Amino acid sequence: MRIAVAHNPDRSWTAPIMSLAPGIILSCLVALAAFGLEAVEVRLSGHRFIENLVLAILIGTLIRSLVSLSEVFKPGIRFCEKFILEVAIVLLGASISVQALKAAGPALVLGIIGTVVVAIAVSYGIGRALGLNKKLATLVACGNSICGNSAIAAAAPVIDAEPRDIASAIAFTAVLGVIMVLALPLALVSLGMSGAQYGVLSGLTVYAVPQVLAAAQPGGVIAVQTGTLVKLIRVMMLGPVLFALGMTMRSGSGGAKVKLRHIAPWFIIGFALMMALRSAGAFPEEFIEPLAHTSNALTVLAMAALGLSVDIRSLGRAGGRVVATAVLSIAALTAIALALIFALQIS
Repeated sequence: MRIAVAHNPDRSWTAPIMSLAPGIILSCLVALAAFGLEAVEVRLSGHRFIENLVLAILIGTLIRSLVSLSEVFKPGIRFCEKFILEVAIVLLGASISVQALKAAGPALVLGIIGTVVVAIAVSYGIGRALGLNKKLATLVACGNSICGNSAIAAAAPVIDAEPRDIASAIAFTAVLGVIMVLALPLALVSLGMSGAQYGVLSGLTVYAVPQVLAAAQPGGVIAVQTGTLVKLIRVMMLGPVLFALGMTMRSGSGGAKVKLRHIAPWFIIGFALMMALRSAGAFPEEFIEPLAHTSNALTVLAMAALGLSVDIRSLGRAGGRVVATAVLSIAALTAIALALIFALQIS
């Protein structure tokens, strides 16, 4: 005799939420550990030598590199790494006033555009000189010059990139992106940079938006605000670059069309809107600090998830020529960024 089981409508909408729970919980635990270690650091030394954002990356990366995480954690980790981060960026817009950054002027915007264009050309040239094929060299150049994995993932279908090339290009951005976050503060000390200068350097050289927040934090509030704004302008270059790639490198009709979300992701629009509202005085001053704290907490959570996605061992699998191209490209991008900072006399 067959027994009919009634469908439970409550499970249909809770199932997706429950699938996210393990990864979200793990990311939260890593984020809490980062906050806790920072508190211990301050208690013992009186200073934050390593900020909570960086600690979250380090702890997450250590776990991911030493432990083989079950597939059950991945949906929640991706959710925190992407959506939670995007919400944090939107909230961050409320703490940035256009008037506070107005001194940079249109010259900086043009400088950012020029930096991206030159960096893509230089990075592509380095890749080809080291023997990478055209499509892999293009992916590495886009990832290095714009926004890491996001640029690689967006450019790959446009140029019909091979899966092995995509995997090789993405491998270097995960690991070297974290290395940049840890190494960049040395420039703040060794070059004696101001907050605005260091923010521009962070925004121009670090791959992902959350990594910019972590890298810029040692430079103070102005560095974080400036770095975020510079980075988001740099991210918006992805749309024009994809259109250019589609016109010059797309082979046949198999490539994907450039989508609107590549040109203007919702979180960039939200960030700009929040910044405009703040500049127009739409937010009471007593709301600004809680919004900034909320943005920071969500960013630490996203950084924890980012670390949990980074396996140090993947760098070895990327291949020596890809790694060499990436390292030389980062060095070239840093030199271009420093030249721009001093050419514009940013103070």
